[in-house]
Order: sequence, then C-alpha cells, then structure tokens
Amino acid sequence: MSKTAKKFVKKDSKKDEATRKSIADQKTTLLTKEGLKSITEELDVLKMVKRREVAERIKEAISYGDLSENSEYEDAKNEQAFTEGRILELEEMVKNAQVIASNKVVARIVQLGTKVTLKYLNDDTKKVVEYTIVGSTEADPFDGKISNESPIGNALLEKTIGDKIEVFVPVGVVKFEILDVK
Repeated sequence: MSKTAKKFVKKDSKKDEATRKSIADQKTTLLTKEGLKSITEELDVLKMVKRREVAERIKEAISYGDLSENSEYEDAKNEQAFTEGRILELEEMVKNAQVIASNKVVARIVQLGTKVTLKYLNDDTKKVVEYTIVGSTEADPFDGKISNESPIGNALLEKTIGDKIEVFVPVGVVKFEILDVK
C-alpha cells in the first residue's frame, strides 16, 4: 500500500471512530409515558414562565446601576445559566426519548415498565416491596421506581415469577424472590 493510501486509511479510520463516538454520546432516554409527559411539562414551564421571570430579574437588577458590584444581577445571571442548561438537557432527553410500553407484559417477564413485587430473603421479616423498572432518567427509589441500570433493576430484567436472585449492592448481598410481575 502506498504512503498516500495509508494516510487516507488512517484519516478515514479516525473519522469513523469520531462518528461512532458521536453516535454513542447520543444516549437514548428510556421513559414511561408519564415520565415523558412530566419532562415536557417541565420544559414548557422553563421556556414559557421561568425564562421570562429570569429576564425580568436581570432587567430589574440592571436598573440598580453599577453591574460590577451588583449581587442581584450576578444571581439572576447564574439562574439564567442554570435555566438555559436545564432547557438544553430536557430538550435532548425529549429528542432522544424512547417510550417504554408499560402495558405489554410478555409472559410475566420483568422488563422496562413492569411493576415487580419482591420478597426480601435476607432477614426473618420477609419484607415485601414493589418496584417499577424505569429508565435512569425517571428513577426515584423513594417512589418505588428503580432504574434498569441499578444493580437491583439490572438483576431483575428478564426474570420471571418465582425466580430467586442475589444482588451485589454497596452494603453487601441482597437476596430476593419475585412474587409478581405486572
């Protein structure tokens, strides 16, 4: 292979690598219908209400005069930056959203969007908990929503009623039995 051909091969492989990396960076956002609705509502509020409020705060702070020692102006500019950053983040989530069909429970197999009833097997209480498996964007363990990327959520995927699982979590090993899948 000639030197010129080698240069083109190297350039093309670098370009292909950059393209692959760019595609990998555009991560799909897994959401339930409710999660997508919540994100679009937040986005609308930020665009329609919060932007105007922040613009008014900046306008008012400017009216106070000297901007170099104007803490109200600094606070308003910081809030504007945060708001615009959150808008970009939410727009990206909506653009890359993939809605999880929560009403399709195939053969009672744990999958994204399903609600799972578990019994702890570690202690004598045999405590029963219920989790909904969601994408990482919607995860809220205090509300019973765990991410498919979390140790427990990941271990539950593709399991069925009656399966017993062991999950390695930061506090040690937790054992569960799957009682129900909805």
